Amino acid sequence: MSTKTTPGPDSDAALRVKALESLLLEKGLVDPKALDELIDTFENKVGPQNGAKVVARAWVDADYKKRLFEDGTAAIAELGFEVMQGERMVVVENKADVQNIVVCTLCSCFPWAALGPPPVWYKSAPFRARTANDPRGVMREFGLELPPDAEVRVWDSNAELRYLVLPERPAGTEGMSEEELAALITRDSMIGVAKVEPPVK
Repeated sequence: MSTKTTPGPDSDAALRVKALESLLLEKGLVDPKALDELIDTFENKVGPQNGAKVVARAWVDADYKKRLFEDGTAAIAELGFEVMQGERMVVVENKADVQNIVVCTLCSCFPWAALGPPPVWYKSAPFRARTANDPRGVMREFGLELPPDAEVRVWDSNAELRYLVLPERPAGTEGMSEEELAALITRDSMIGVAKVEPPVK
């Protein structure tokens, strides 16, 4: 399953965006300050770096982890990451014998504050349909091969309820700081299609 990267600054798409932005500003249809705030939000305030901080905190702070499972929305907000559309956040934990995966079978509901905009593949009809029916096969396409006896749990996001996977902490990270741990955590591991890899020695 493809995980294409965002077009570079000189791509055709980026140039079209710049042209459209200039036109909207020129015609007075968009407030420049509002546009700057919107761009700042998506560049600096939402994204997988937020979810990675949540996961890293849960790995090093047992009390925070407990609060995260009791009320994911409130615990995530403790770190300054407020939900954007009023949805409730639920955190589910991966273990050696349990692998969780998140999907939205109806559209593309996604925890933007914690993970940023959903990747293209998450919104695709094949991912949405196949994750519900063949989650192991989908994970295999991402390079995640699970033991035959591992339990797979599929969580279906919707407009009111979003899920975040708490990945299993990899071995060999016991002496790492919270910031170092956060740098290991990927968006895909918080969706459930990948595991967090241990640091390269």
